[in-house]
Amino acid sequence: MEIEQKLDTCGLTCPLPLLKAKQALNRLGSGLVLEVVCTDPGSVRDFEVFAKQSGNELLRQEESGGQYTHWLKKA
Repeated sequence: MEIEQKLDTCGLTCPLPLLKAKQALNRLGSGLVLEVVCTDPGSVRDFEVFAKQSGNELLRQEESGGQYTHWLKKA
């Protein structure tokens, strides 16, 4: 998977990781991928709901050592 932009939101809590991701996606062209890394466990559900509501595609989510990584493809 080719990542267009990486966003580090570690240390931020809900809703900031999602808000920063939305801002970054707004700057990306259609079909490009945003990688978001955060430490908020609530981000897993937040990004799932956001993808369904926004039409952007949630490609993958991973958790490792308390860090949650989300890959979003802009619609």
